[in-house]
Amino acid sequence: MGFYSEHAGGGTTADEVWQKFNNAYAQKVNPQISKGGMAGTKVSPHGSPKPGPRPKIPLKEAPGETKRRPPVPARPAHTLSIYSTDVKPADKLAPPPKPTRTSFIEPTPDIKPAPGVVAARAQQFEQVAQNAPPPTSPKPVKKVPPKPSTDTKPAVGKPMSPPRPRKKEEGGEAATADGVPPARPRNKTPAATTTDDIIERLRAICNPADPTKLYRNLIKVGQGASGGVFTAYQVGSNNAVAIKQMNLEQQPKKDLIINEILVMRDSKHKNIVNFIDSFLWKGDLWVVMEYMEGGSLTDCVTSNFMTEGQIAAVCKETLEGLQHLHSKGVIHRDIKSDNLLLGMDGQIKLIDFGFCAQINDSNAKRTTMVGTPYWMAPEVVTRKEYGPKVDIWSLGIMAIEMIEGEPPYLNENPLRALYLIATNGTPTLQNPEQLSEVFRDFLRVSLEVDAEKRPGAAELLKHPFLAKADPLRNLVPLIKAAKESSKK
Repeated sequence: MGFYSEHAGGGTTADEVWQKFNNAYAQKVNPQISKGGMAGTKVSPHGSPKPGPRPKIPLKEAPGETKRRPPVPARPAHTLSIYSTDVKPADKLAPPPKPTRTSFIEPTPDIKPAPGVVAARAQQFEQVAQNAPPPTSPKPVKKVPPKPSTDTKPAVGKPMSPPRPRKKEEGGEAATADGVPPARPRNKTPAATTTDDIIERLRAICNPADPTKLYRNLIKVGQGASGGVFTAYQVGSNNAVAIKQMNLEQQPKKDLIINEILVMRDSKHKNIVNFIDSFLWKGDLWVVMEYMEGGSLTDCVTSNFMTEGQIAAVCKETLEGLQHLHSKGVIHRDIKSDNLLLGMDGQIKLIDFGFCAQINDSNAKRTTMVGTPYWMAPEVVTRKEYGPKVDIWSLGIMAIEMIEGEPPYLNENPLRALYLIATNGTPTLQNPEQLSEVFRDFLRVSLEVDAEKRPGAAELLKHPFLAKADPLRNLVPLIKAAKESSKK
């Protein structure tokens, strides 16, 4: 009310104001007054209300403190990776079915004419038929004998000889005795890989030992469509590891599992998660990898604002891992924040190599639509031939993810997002004026629609934006802040 302050000390001014409220009407409206004070306040020795302690004014944020991002909902399920055969159009976006031989087209409703119309039209038809001229026979058409073909014209006075059978030396198969060429069998499409074939191939590359005797204290930390993820300790060394358990019967594309193991086993690099071992035990596949305690980059970008120096550090480490893969002819095809793991010391490592593609001189391009829709390059969406530069586009989208907390079109239906990527090309930033010029140029070259003009990993590592990269230890506050947010 303003009639009491700590400096007034309950003096005359406060007493005079209090008398205005110290009456029967005021006590009737607010019974707390009759008890010697206003509702919700403390009572001073002079009878006037004494307010509670002053609210504390929050301190300004420290310069080096991590700036938190407002709470965002969890990533929707449609951010999962897909294969081209997994794409199913939504009912709302699907076009109406075209008529086929087996389609049923609803007939139009019968419309009954007005009375007398049928009889009147029948009478008109009779009058037209009576006045019509008599029909005339059509003129005979003169038949012209067909001209003999020049390549089958027989000699005069000699019968036409049967065709000479072709010999194998002449580029064909020998004919039968009666001159009829033999039947040529059609090349059969190779049968799809069965579960038994996959198991045999896995047995050849997996450790036959019992993993339950080599690792202890398994704790489940995650669950996916294909299986669970556990943390454990290696018996003897007591090193922490991450174990990915997969039920082979639940894998829609079992050959991708072998691809992931082979790529991880053959790719030893500081920016690629370290593969330790694999086991085929009681129908489950165990893939043992090093444990990255910091979690995924997604946790950091959804809970904190990142500086350009921190973003440059992540991009640089990711590009070095991609350069190693591309030098071995491997395309990752699913670069996104979910597939980057962090260590508590700021290490950054690529994971999830199930969608990798191996290219070589004879098969240097791919056309399969693979990856996660929101991070896909335009050439992947439009099913054109593509190469390793699709990973550069996905890196550019991941950079936008670190700026804005999510990739472009995340709130759109996946099929709608694919359409927007194909039509709009390079996405538009929400606040480009807040970025430095060199950062905007890095995004421009990374998100170049023309794949021929888009730089490769080795070339992009020379971009001046990466010279702004912070030391990896500067990522530690982001990791700790993300872990604290996950506990709330």
